Amino acid sequence: MRGSPTRSRYRFGLWAALLAATVGLLVWAEQIPFTWEEATMDTMIAEIEDDARRTADYTGVPEISAAVLDALRATPRERFVPRRSRSLAYENLPLPIGHDQTISQPFIVALMTEMLETRPNHRVLEIGTGSGYQAAVLAQLASEVYSVEIVEALATSAMERLLALGYENVHVLAGDGWQGWQEHAPYDSVIVTAVGERIPPALIEQLAENGRLVMPLGPHDGFQELVLYTKADGQVRRLLPVRFVPLTGGDQAASEGTDYDTR
Repeated sequence: MRGSPTRSRYRFGLWAALLAATVGLLVWAEQIPFTWEEATMDTMIAEIEDDARRTADYTGVPEISAAVLDALRATPRERFVPRRSRSLAYENLPLPIGHDQTISQPFIVALMTEMLETRPNHRVLEIGTGSGYQAAVLAQLASEVYSVEIVEALATSAMERLLALGYENVHVLAGDGWQGWQEHAPYDSVIVTAVGERIPPALIEQLAENGRLVMPLGPHDGFQELVLYTKADGQVRRLLPVRFVPLTGGDQAASEGTDYDTR
């Protein structure tokens, strides 16, 4: 996604607008009372489809597949957000879930899921369980989902929630996602729901030879882009400016890490 200087300025402007909008929406979400009129699932899906069309020049994805949309429809997002935010569960917004973490915007969940090209026989590794929402969506598309969360309280609550909702093919580990989950490797795909300045080497090692990895890259306080890494050719494809919480754990400054320029 290397563009002309004009396109680069446009990309920076889009990123700045997305950042401002995200910060504003998070503040707004905290202030809206529980009595706010709820959006519907149909509204959320329609906005996801609209976002896909509007960002297709960046992502190359003009529409989200029926399989991914069906998985989103079948996932009760209100069960994955705090009670105070449940009236906003089907808004196309990121929402705070405590511990300085967020549940991602539904469109970003849809796009990242779409880029994985998950099949029913696939094994998926997720780094950053959060409340468990992304894992629940993936559980309906893959054979097994292995998810690592560094905040123990979130890992515990996510596993309890997922089991209560019947997602028996999701396995959650409280640990350092920078190290992946070697025991169940290789994985057909890896999804990272926090931003790092490089792809953790362990995740590349644990990815199957034809595997795909989706994660945001960039500094936690600067320009970030969602990227797709394909192991077969070692290529990184830039998708879209985004804003994520930082990937913690590991040694992100280690010289052996693979550092991808996201400017």
